[in-house]
Amino acid sequence: MTGFGRAEKVVDGRDIIVEVKSVNHRFFDFNIRASRGYEFLEEKVRPYLQEKIARGKLDVYVGLEKLDDAGTEVQINMPLAAGYLSALRAAQKKFGLPDDIKTSTLLQCPDIFTVRREPEDEEEVWGKVKGVLDEALVPFFAMRRAEGSKMQEDILSRVSAILKMVGEIEERSPKTVEEYRSKLKERIQDLLGSAPVDEQRILTEAAIYADKVSVAEETVRLRSHISQFTDMVSSGEAVGRRLDFLVQEMNREANTIGSKCVDAQIAHLVVDMKAEIEKIREQIQNIE
Repeated sequence: MTGFGRAEKVVDGRDIIVEVKSVNHRFFDFNIRASRGYEFLEEKVRPYLQEKIARGKLDVYVGLEKLDDAGTEVQINMPLAAGYLSALRAAQKKFGLPDDIKTSTLLQCPDIFTVRREPEDEEEVWGKVKGVLDEALVPFFAMRRAEGSKMQEDILSRVSAILKMVGEIEERSPKTVEEYRSKLKERIQDLLGSAPVDEQRILTEAAIYADKVSVAEETVRLRSHISQFTDMVSSGEAVGRRLDFLVQEMNREANTIGSKCVDAQIAHLVVDMKAEIEKIREQIQNIE
């Protein structure tokens, strides 16, 4: 599900910025960018968020900046600076260049300066970052809840449509047996002409047909799956993977109904029902 949250706070001389954003993903996918020297925060942030978020591709940014220079030391790599200076003078002499080498010239040479900081207490830093992270998660989860509410509304409307189709199939299914019995009797009557028709044989054949095309078990199971599905969607818990399973079972029952019935009206209902189930399946890939 989609979400974004940002928070910035000055804590004990540190300016801390945390941004959290997520997009749809079937699993928990995590990526973090942190200020140089604070890469250890990944080991803290990842499990912390994984306890709160089951699905989504998360991108997290943590920026830390000390507002004072206490504990910071800038050093010059003298051997490296001497090497650069020697190379510059050699080039100057070889190509007859003017002697305009200055301190500013050396400043342009990479890796001459090294910034050293006193070792940080990782747990202390994490405690400060965690507070700002929690602030960023407030709007983040609010956005996800708003999206989830819209998705829930859409999914439940489709579930309601499926239930209506199940009712129509249950109503139509017995009629197909009666229609089969009538057509069978007509065919036999046409063949026999004025000879008497064996009503018992027709009833037996109709009973065999009824048993073959009966979808009562499938519609009962389908209703049960739908009931569980509705309860889970409305529970407010992380149920995405369980919903995946129920949708698979709903689709299985719909397929069985379709394979049993030769009635055009029921076949049309099954096609529409499977289309709604597929739309639900696509939606729940983004639900926790």
